[in-house]
Amino acid sequence: MATWLFGASALICVTLYLAMTVQGSWLTSAPTLHSVASDLIVNRGSSQLRPEGLALLAPDPAGTTLVSVKTALRSSDYPVVAWSTLGVPDQVEVALLWQNSYEPSRIFNRRLDVEAGRVQPYALDNDPNWKGVISGLALGIRGSFAEPIIIRGVTVKTMSARELLGDRVREWFTFEPWSGSSINTLIGGADVQDLPISFTFAVIVGLAALMVAALARWRPQWVGTTGAVVIGGMFVAAWVVVDARWQWNLVRQAAITTDRYAGKSWRERHLAAEDGVVFAFIEKVRARLPPPPVRVFMVGDEHYYRDRGAYYLYPYNVFFSPWVNAMPPASAVRPGDYMVVFQRRGVQYDPARKLLRWDANPPVSAELLLAEGGSALFKIN
Repeated sequence: MATWLFGASALICVTLYLAMTVQGSWLTSAPTLHSVASDLIVNRGSSQLRPEGLALLAPDPAGTTLVSVKTALRSSDYPVVAWSTLGVPDQVEVALLWQNSYEPSRIFNRRLDVEAGRVQPYALDNDPNWKGVISGLALGIRGSFAEPIIIRGVTVKTMSARELLGDRVREWFTFEPWSGSSINTLIGGADVQDLPISFTFAVIVGLAALMVAALARWRPQWVGTTGAVVIGGMFVAAWVVVDARWQWNLVRQAAITTDRYAGKSWRERHLAAEDGVVFAFIEKVRARLPPPPVRVFMVGDEHYYRDRGAYYLYPYNVFFSPWVNAMPPASAVRPGDYMVVFQRRGVQYDPARKLLRWDANPPVSAELLLAEGGSALFKIN
């Protein structure tokens, strides 16, 4: 009985979910179209292709960033456009732009919402300008940003029943690598999910429990005295399924960790870690610093690199901002201080005059001790 009730509950929940979320045809032969970061073209602003995606570093002088992708799709088959992004600040304006075959000289745009640094999918099925063949898509960003914006790609969705169910299953079984919060919690798949696996199974078991209660009231001969056992069994089964997914993720993480660190020395492990580029640079910095104690300022555009760089500089007297991408005022530095600049924009050095300048501060006398890959070490004179 427990199996039949659980299956019926799952079928009801899936049907209701699809009835509320399907925006296209329930059955369609059109495939989902996905473009990765390497397919994108940066028309305005500066960028850098990284392993995690296309990093937008800065807008153009007019404060605009534009990323486009070539398309040739039938608008009637694809009602939703979803950009995969990270680190989009709240203060910028984000818009979707496109061209259609009916008015190829016009560019249409719609404002996009941003939540938790991610651009939200946009439904275009009722838009009068989303018609004909869509010959180009673009993401426009207006405004400045201090930290890089990561664009992983763009997906044009059919929003069919098959695609939606496939998306949910892929989200559940997406590998979830260790992060700074893994010691406290795991999401259970992709970092952003429309329907988390734990919530889904909780709803299915809850509905199945209500069905057992209804049968116990109106058809007691079908349930007898096993109602509580049936509900408990379904709860345990759902728990085992969710935990099995966690164990599967743990096995994959253990294999990745073994490949990355096994058989390596302490230094080799640091170089193989996510912050290996910072560790390698700070090694060279420490070789040029005098013995502690001296004051060292650690600055950089990305807070993760600032934090890790400061950590590797201890026990020096390190000054850095873990929250804000800001450099100290020129009045705060004094002769004998050192400044580590790790991939930080807005820092200028005149080697002929030996003057260091950043942001809107007056220049200070400094000596360049190390320069490598957009990073440098200066000694304040």
